[in-house]
Amino acid sequence: MKEVKELEFDKEVLKRIEMICRFACVKPIIKQGSIINIKGTNIAYVSPHIITIKKNNYLIFNGSDTLFVNDYSKSIKLKDLEVHIKTN
Repeated sequence: MKEVKELEFDKEVLKRIEMICRFACVKPIIKQGSIINIKGTNIAYVSPHIITIKKNNYLIFNGSDTLFVNDYSKSIKLKDLEVHIKTN
């Protein structure tokens, strides 16, 4: 059995992302992150918020201004998101 709890998206960061996407003329698809607990164990997994823009997934955690592009190997700052969208 597993227990899933949805995480609230930071409203300030959400507004910034939506504004950046408007300037870049793209429509983001936003999926809220969650915490998955496996009952009977001490195992928990934090799933980040996922923003899909032009076939790229941007992963972001609450309280962070760092976005991970498609996986955890490449990261960018939130302020550089518009440039990254336009170049990819």
